[in-house]
Amino acid sequence: MSHVTRYLKSLLLLELFQGLGLTMGYLFKPKYTMRYPMEHIPKSNRFRGLHALRRYPNGEERCIACKLCEAVCPALAITIDSAPRVSDGQRRTTRYDIDLFKCIYCGFCEESCPVDSIVETHIHEYHFEHRGENIVNKTQLLAIGDRFENDIAAARAQDAAFR
Repeated sequence: MSHVTRYLKSLLLLELFQGLGLTMGYLFKPKYTMRYPMEHIPKSNRFRGLHALRRYPNGEERCIACKLCEAVCPALAITIDSAPRVSDGQRRTTRYDIDLFKCIYCGFCEESCPVDSIVETHIHEYHFEHRGENIVNKTQLLAIGDRFENDIAAARAQDAAFR
């Protein structure tokens, strides 16, 4: 009996008309449109956007040039060079470059950092006008971190229970 019923349903195209009925139901309902530049969709605390390098409260950069973020990056987007600092002999980065075209925003660099130096901010509205601007260097990353430190710290505090 089920074979005959299935054959009749396929012959009468019942599934097609059910789908069309559902479509027609949504066709006449009011639509909601997000007007993007004026309105923003709420983002999760765990959203991963533009990278930033953080500093300690005394102004010293956090990165100790352990190169874990470079090693864990699956897209090979991070390049780090290091040298001992002249004043106290601690190892610090001389070059910290991130190629944002290669980056897949996975967050592995952020998770692997032992001193919480590299973070991904909530910034997702950025663009490049000229060739080569996609590679963000250490001074640019530190400037982003300095500018948005309060937002970064607040997002880290909200996410602390899940880390």
